[in-house]
Amino acid sequence: MSEFAIHGHVHKFGDNINTDLISPAYYIGKADEIMIAHAMEGADLEFSKKVKPGDIIVAGHNFGPGSSRETAPFVIKGSGISCVIAESYARIFYRNAINIGLPILISDCVSEIRDGDELQVDPLAGIVVNVTTGKEYSCSPLPNNIMELVKDGGLIPHLLKQG
Repeated sequence: MSEFAIHGHVHKFGDNINTDLISPAYYIGKADEIMIAHAMEGADLEFSKKVKPGDIIVAGHNFGPGSSRETAPFVIKGSGISCVIAESYARIFYRNAINIGLPILISDCVSEIRDGDELQVDPLAGIVVNVTTGKEYSCSPLPNNIMELVKDGGLIPHLLKQG
């Protein structure tokens, strides 16, 4: 595993988890901690009580469709999620996630991963190890330049670091 290895427990979601489910419109514009406290509320009312720093969201097809609200990846990252692994993403969500420094990976292994499983993920090598089952899967690796952006905390901090 590379220096960017991620280790956490899975919060599993299905297909078409849209930005309204991820970041309910009612909380947009409120204090960051209020928005974060309601992350994923539309898909799982108990999410904010269950999530722990380092945990991982695993989802099916088309994660993040809907509005282009940047609060969707922001509240996911703010809740402590270390990365998202899905079969596919809405394009704007994917870009917004990278821009705020949230690692976002594509894999077709998600149907074999269960809620609560413990994963170890190497986003540079494109490896997902299910520690619970012992199985290893592949995912689309993130290029080094994107991982540097993620490591720096997102696009703005990365650009500021570049001077």
